[in-house]
Amino acid sequence: MTIADRARGWLREPLLHFALIGLAIFALYGWRNPVDDDSRTITVTAPRVEALAANWAEAWQRPPTPAEIDALIRDDIKDEIYYREAVRLGLARDDDVVRKRMRNSMEFIATSQAEARAPTDAELQAWMDKDPARYRLPALLSFDQVYLGGARDGAAALTAKLRAGADPAMLGEHGTLPTSMDGADAEAIGSSFGDGFADAVAVLPVGQWSGPVESGLGWHLVRLRKVTPGQTPTLAMVRQRVENDWRADNRRRAEAAAYQALLDGYKIKIEKPGS
Repeated sequence: MTIADRARGWLREPLLHFALIGLAIFALYGWRNPVDDDSRTITVTAPRVEALAANWAEAWQRPPTPAEIDALIRDDIKDEIYYREAVRLGLARDDDVVRKRMRNSMEFIATSQAEARAPTDAELQAWMDKDPARYRLPALLSFDQVYLGGARDGAAALTAKLRAGADPAMLGEHGTLPTSMDGADAEAIGSSFGDGFADAVAVLPVGQWSGPVESGLGWHLVRLRKVTPGQTPTLAMVRQRVENDWRADNRRRAEAAAYQALLDGYKIKIEKPGS
């Protein structure tokens, strides 16, 4: 094969076409949008190298070798070059995914200081006092049940047997429903028996078989064993939940304040279609 034949083969390669087109775009954009020397200077600082090495060590559970550090630096430079060129080409402006990621980064910066601050007990108590119902602990029920299925026929006879000491495991229909629940709130009970079942069980007399009680699945005989009333908790009892809510609100307000400060520095023009 001659050099001319090889050259003709290269010219038919699609990858070469894409590369040449890409270089032409970069060249044209660079000619139309000249850049200063600072934007063409990439400085990989010692703290940046340390951060790259630390991230690598955390992922691989050992420090990187000098050759691996050099590879990390080269890859970091490549990231930075592609990022700068993408910004110059307007890709960050036209790509919704890139815009979203950059927005997320700015929001993280805006909220990082608020995230780092630990609340005092007084702040958490004040937050909790604003909406005590949100943190109220629900009533808890402990009960046994015998499933009758879709019909309540024979419920009275089965109730009599249970009250006489019959083994509940030997009566009724057997399926996937729990035969007993201990210290369960209405949400947990509802996930198994449907909405409203917990309210019906809560008013039954304690310590004896009662019913039939209807659920979303059919009818049940129920023995309510214990009721733990709902209560307003102390801060210590729900501190983590209160702190999570406090932090979420603090992040929201910090981000809103930071965005407003940035927004105040812009002049906004909106051109709506047809206006």
